[in-house]
Amino acid sequence: MNSIKRNKQLILDYINALSGHEKTTERLLKYNADRGLIGYIQFIDSVFPAYEVFVEEMMAEGDKVIVRARFRGRHEGTIMGFEATHRVIEYPFVVRYQIKDDKIINSWVVADNLVLAEAVGMKSIRPNTAQRANNTEQQ
Repeated sequence: MNSIKRNKQLILDYINALSGHEKTTERLLKYNADRGLIGYIQFIDSVFPAYEVFVEEMMAEGDKVIVRARFRGRHEGTIMGFEATHRVIEYPFVVRYQIKDDKIINSWVVADNLVLAEAVGMKSIRPNTAQRANNTEQQ
């Protein structure tokens, strides 16, 4: 198996091992050497216990694998200042993994935090039109 296929398989195995399960340090360290990602995953798992990830698209080149996926979990903890709603939350995200010696060594996550914030209780974002009017008048 070439390295690109091996890296993609590692990420699939990793996601399948975590999705729907508690993200223990032991389970994470089997696939992951990126301490920042491990901490992030454990925090998210404390807010959305045993959350699931559904892969929608995966691409790989060299030592990198990019995954476009969908997150689903029950909101059971505090996030962004919002207490648990006990609702099932879904939102899209993209993550880029860098792999070395069959372990994730670096990652970069982009999530739709506006969708997440609205799902956990944010009502709306209103532009501060009064501030804009004051700035215009002062000019």
